[in-house]
Amino acid sequence: MKSLAVPPAEVDFSDPAAPASPAFGDVYHSRAGGLAQARHVFIAGNGLPARWQGRARFVVLETGFGLGSNFLATWDAWRQDPARCERLVFVSVEKHPLRREDLARAHAASPLPELAAQLIARWPPLTSGLHTLSFEGGRVELLLGLDDARVLLRELVLQADAFYLDGFAPSRNPELWDAWLLKSLARLAAPGATATTWSISRPMRKALAACGFEVGLAPGFANKPEMSVARFAPRHVPQRPAGREAIAPAARHVVIVGAGLAGAACALALSREGLACTVVDALAAPALASSGNPAGLFHGTVNPDDGPHARFNRAAALATQALLAELGLPHQHGLLRLETRLAPAAMHGAPGYVEALSAADASALAGMTLTHPAWFYPGGGAVDPAAYTRAMLAASGAELRLDCSVAALHEAAEGWQLLGADGGIIADAPLVVLAGGHGQLPLLGDWGNDLVVQRGQLSHLADAPWCPALPIAGEGYAIADGLGGLWCGATAQDGDLDPALREADQAENLTRYSRLARLAPAQAPRGALAGRVGWRLIAPDRLPLIGGLAVPGPLEEQLRLQPRRPGLIVCTAFASRGITWAALAGRLVAALALGSPRPLEADLLDAVDPLRFALRRQRRPGR
Repeated sequence: MKSLAVPPAEVDFSDPAAPASPAFGDVYHSRAGGLAQARHVFIAGNGLPARWQGRARFVVLETGFGLGSNFLATWDAWRQDPARCERLVFVSVEKHPLRREDLARAHAASPLPELAAQLIARWPPLTSGLHTLSFEGGRVELLLGLDDARVLLRELVLQADAFYLDGFAPSRNPELWDAWLLKSLARLAAPGATATTWSISRPMRKALAACGFEVGLAPGFANKPEMSVARFAPRHVPQRPAGREAIAPAARHVVIVGAGLAGAACALALSREGLACTVVDALAAPALASSGNPAGLFHGTVNPDDGPHARFNRAAALATQALLAELGLPHQHGLLRLETRLAPAAMHGAPGYVEALSAADASALAGMTLTHPAWFYPGGGAVDPAAYTRAMLAASGAELRLDCSVAALHEAAEGWQLLGADGGIIADAPLVVLAGGHGQLPLLGDWGNDLVVQRGQLSHLADAPWCPALPIAGEGYAIADGLGGLWCGATAQDGDLDPALREADQAENLTRYSRLARLAPAQAPRGALAGRVGWRLIAPDRLPLIGGLAVPGPLEEQLRLQPRRPGLIVCTAFASRGITWAALAGRLVAALALGSPRPLEADLLDAVDPLRFALRRQRRPGR
């Protein structure tokens, strides 16, 4: 059984000049100062800022985040450099991250108070996995991996231009310095990558040399006369798996088909990478199809083994929470997920992400007596999906082309052409993202055969006998409309294309609402038939399809070995979780297109890969 929470660091602040870790018996940085050490050892040692100048993107990978001094110093150096790279991606792993209050204490007298305050404000809940913290309007990203480095490094998909080797001393923390871990860094090195550390450990330098680094010594910092510097220059350049290559690395323009949550999120993420975005939709306005419900939930999930579904939904929910805050979009905060019983005691939750509540405590939050315990997601909640879509589109600056139906795709010499019903060219671009719902199935061809179109009806009660103080989910859901009524639902019928509201479905929704609220039969709600019908596109494993499609030919044995068609990405099958999944999906599409560090671990990339079903059929014919 795996816990979703990461054990936090215990920090000894008794010496303000050098906070220490009692567990490792070592200090976090030199007594001469964390920022000064970072600037000498890691920034100057890696030839920065000169090496990032004129670059579209520069990627730093650090082996121990600690107090965050190296990140703050690097961000500050980027800010101060007029010739800086367009985007800085700082990737760091940490097994024992600081609690937010300890991070604030560590930087209470920071020489970089503005940057430190932004880092503290965006500090994530201490849950395992990758967390993307966005700064400078997306031009600076901190991809923070919380878990054992030996676990996370083998799951990262990126090419690093510079390495900061900064764990506790090799004698105190040998696992961060051994040959196995350093070899995993070599797998992630871009051609000509550099590496630096304050340590001059002979075994460490020998291990770096064995995996392709040219290693030398340079003047050290403060009381250390020397430090290690290295450059990646292997005799044989390792070949990247075909399935992990950038799908459109040189694209500067993208056409996105679909103006709902998925398309808007893709436009926002790609625009932040410098691409000009055109969003095409067959309807007269954004978010008129599946993204057009008046309210919807967003939250993570919990399961005892913290498997792929729980991990993907957690990463997605946290990304949504951060983006809604960044956009300043009004929404309902907090969500209760009722359970007949909670997962085992080991899954007691993670502060700031999910907490286990008794029925009494859940009732106090709901403003109504509940008979079941609940998971409380303080960062979850409810939002108007159409307003969220419009906010993302506005922030992206995308050109909208509405009332524009795409009938077919045609691969051209320099990308893709979108064709109308008459065969005329609607638009063309080196990168096309298919980010629509069930109306876009014909464009997917055989790749859409595994997907199911599901009808859903939600109901509106204008005068509800009980409105929850915060959104509640369980067997159905209830979201207050702020006017004394609420939205509840929703039904699920596969393959049903009837657009009309149905009394039977309304009755089903109201029955679920009554069970949530534990209303007696005499209190059961009645109301005029009111609500909305929409359609979900659902994959058999209840995860989205995000990624490239296979080039013509037989599938390889592994998703990571399968070459993808240049310039074409699918982002669809959001089921009933469009609000939760959109922000993360957009970031992932941008990373897949341009080759930037992926915001998900490799096994989660596989879990949402569009080719996964075809590969399973190939392995098990007839099933």
